[in-house]
Formats: sequence, C-alpha cells, structure tokens
Amino acid sequence: MRHECLPSAAALAHAAKLARRLRRPARSGLDGLTRPAALIAALALGGCAPPPDDGPTARAMSTAISLPLADPVQGLSTAVPPARSPSNAALARDFMELSFYLESGRALPRFTRFEGPVTIRTTGAVPPNAGPDLAGLTARLRHEAGIDITIVSAADASISVEFVPKRQIQAQVPNAACFVVPNVSSWDDYKRSRRSGKSDWAQLQTRTRATVFVPSDAAPQEVRDCLHEEVSQALGPLNDLYRLPDTVWNDDNFHTILTGYDMTILRAYYAPELHSGLSGPEVFSRLPAVLARANPSGGAVTGADNPGDTPRAFVAALERALGAKANPTRRQAAAREAVQIATARGWHDTRAGFAWFALGRLSIKDAPKTAFNAFVQAGAIYRTIPGADIQAAHVDMQLAAFALANGRAQDAIALANRALGPAIEGENAALMATLHMIRAEAYQSLGNTAEARQARLDSASWARYGFGSDAAVRRRAAEVAALANSGARLN
Repeated sequence: MRHECLPSAAALAHAAKLARRLRRPARSGLDGLTRPAALIAALALGGCAPPPDDGPTARAMSTAISLPLADPVQGLSTAVPPARSPSNAALARDFMELSFYLESGRALPRFTRFEGPVTIRTTGAVPPNAGPDLAGLTARLRHEAGIDITIVSAADASISVEFVPKRQIQAQVPNAACFVVPNVSSWDDYKRSRRSGKSDWAQLQTRTRATVFVPSDAAPQEVRDCLHEEVSQALGPLNDLYRLPDTVWNDDNFHTILTGYDMTILRAYYAPELHSGLSGPEVFSRLPAVLARANPSGGAVTGADNPGDTPRAFVAALERALGAKANPTRRQAAAREAVQIATARGWHDTRAGFAWFALGRLSIKDAPKTAFNAFVQAGAIYRTIPGADIQAAHVDMQLAAFALANGRAQDAIALANRALGPAIEGENAALMATLHMIRAEAYQSLGNTAEARQARLDSASWARYGFGSDAAVRRRAAEVAALANSGARLN
C-alpha cells in the first residue's frame, strides 16, 4: 500500500490556506510561529510525513532563532555515494522478510505468485498519462525482471488497474494513496468482499487475480508512483521494510519508481525454481541457486550481516507520527519516540534517518530549530548509506528552504544543486521542480536574472507532471517566492 504523502491535493490545499493566512497582518507576541518557518511548513515536500496542521496566524519576527546554516554546506560535496551492491546473503534475508510477512507484521504461511503469463488492463476514469506510464512499467518488468506481462483490454486480465476518485479511496482506506487487493475484479467487488476471507492475502494458495486501485484525480506523478508500487506488489512482495534504502517497498515513500534492487527481487520471485505453495524453508533452500543467477556478483548465501529486527514499537510510533488524524503534538511525540528507539538500538541506517526526517517535518512550524537540527541529523545518516541518494536529496531540499528563508542564497543554490542529480535519477518531477524554484529565487535575490530565468524554465518543464495542474504549480512557486521575500531572517 502506498501511503498518502506530499505532494497531494490535500497538502497543496493546506499550503494555499496557510499562504492566505500569511498575507494577514501578523499579531504581536513572542510565543508564536516565525513567518519563514510557517512558509517552510507550507513548502514541505517529500517522504511520508504528513503536512503540518493549521496553527495560529504567523506572528511577527520578534524572536531570534540561531540556526548554524553554514554547517551543512561547509565542504559541500556533489559526489554521489556508490550504488548499493547487496550480497546474496542480504538479499536472501530481505526476500524472505518481504515475501512471508504483510506490512502489519502478520506472517504468511506460503509463497504465492502468478503462475504463467500475466495480463494487465486499466479501467475506470483512466488519466491521460496512465497508459504511457503503464506501458513503460510493463516494458521494464519484462526486460529487467524477466516477467511475462502484457497489457490487454480483456475484463479477465490477471491484474486490473481501476481508477477511482481519491475521496472514495480514502473513505474506505484512510491514509492510503492507493492499494492492491487479491481476488476482486472491481471497486464494487472490493467493497462487497473487504470483510471476507476472499481478499485475505494470507488465505491465497496462488495468485490468479488482483486489482490495483489508483486515484483518478491525482497528479500524473502520483498516478505513476502508485502504478509502480502497487503493480509490483500485486506481482511480488507484500511487505514494506523501513530498513531498506533503495526500494519502493519502504513506507518512507522516498523512492517513486522501481529500482534495480526491486527488479532483482522480482526476477528472483519468478525464477523457475519457485512456485506458489512453497513454505518458507522450501523457498529459502532454493534461494542460493536463484540469487546466484539473479545477482551473480552477490556471492554465496551465507554469513549475512543482520541489521536487527525492527520492533513493532518503532513501526507503531512512525504510524502514529504519519497518521493524518492525530494532533500535531501527538505526532511530534511519536516521531521523538521513533528517534529514541533508533538511537537506543544504535541504528545508523534508513530507519534512523527516516525517524529524524519525520521529526523534522513535523517540527517545522512549531519548533524550526528542532526541525533544522533533525534534518541535519537525517542528512548525516543518509549520506553514509549506499542507495540512499534520493533520501539525502529530500533532506537537502528542506535545508535549502531554510537557507533561502534565512537570506543565504548561495547555500540554497549549493544544496539544491546537490539534490538535483538524485532527483533526476529517481524521476521525481515534483522534487526537481521545487529545487529549480528554489534556485530561481536564490539567483534572483543575488541579481543573477539570467540564471533565475533559466531555473524557472527548468522548473516549468517538470512542474505540471509533478503537481498536476497549473494552479497547483503556481501555488508552489508562490510558496517558494514567499520564502525569499519574507523580509525576515531566522538568525
């Protein structure tokens, strides 16, 4: 299941509402929010942390907040960490955890997949971009994962992708951007059977039919992201793991398209040695031969480094932090709990990085210094992890927003430039557009109008795909411009 994350229609509506508030006269007082911090809250993008709730009107810039913004850009490196080359021992452990557990932690009794050729179709109010994006996805699945999958129009396709209005999806599954269900053929069929064992993954003997539900009224990028994650989970792993850096099967939602790691797992999923009905020990006994072929440089399936189990308390804390219905104080407390668990266990992997990132996102409005320091912590962790380039890029975008609001245009440009490579490689149009908007405002503040004009053109080439409408693009551009023109500084 792909969780509801920014950028979304709800998030953009929140940003517009906050922007309108910021145009009101500010009240006096020392106990409220700073104007740049509130603007950064409106801009917040990336990762599965919810948008901050509406708070009181932004107050006058009366308090001094000291943020060492030079620190993260001193000795700024544009070098990208090496791509992760997982050992087959690690892949075997990942494969078993991804394949024999649901996201809830519930164990699955047997291995399941589609047997034979797979067909896929679209139905419902299909957005214009969905057809080309699905064609690109299925081509990758054929060529990179070796799956025999074909797009068809027949109603009896193995996988149906039904496009449903977002409000209907969230009425049934709150916080879900999109999801996949086995053994159903339509939205109505799903609603009739959702309480029955028919749609229970744990009761499957083999996979014969599944339907992916995607919002019909989402931005093109969100539609594509849903296609990648949910179609891949209809075909393969049903679990998401916070500890994996370079996969769409992670509830942090940083990766938006299937990665090379994902294709390796899917190639193993459809290896001839495996078939539906195998038990966990039976699958594990066959993985050495499967992975030797799928990942020939990975070595033997022995001696895997054990990253340590992820306790349910950590997952539960992040679920509370990401929950749309909890109040901001409880969400921040839950994020702090996740950070405390990660610290106590000595983690320095993506679990720790995301806990800090979530704390940063949830603290922007009320505690900008806490937010800034949390982002610095997250970035320091992500930059040591091969395969976590896109996570580090999202952190850099947040820090660039702080720098822009703080009048440090050169730092904002350096941070945005460092993030652009991973954003392009990850095909994240919303992130690319926002980074170029930050660059444009920073260049404009330096008097470099030619560079500012080019950055705006670069942003425009990505923004419509990333945000979905001209109005949404204009709102995002206004938010970034407001950061640069706030007339106040954070230190």
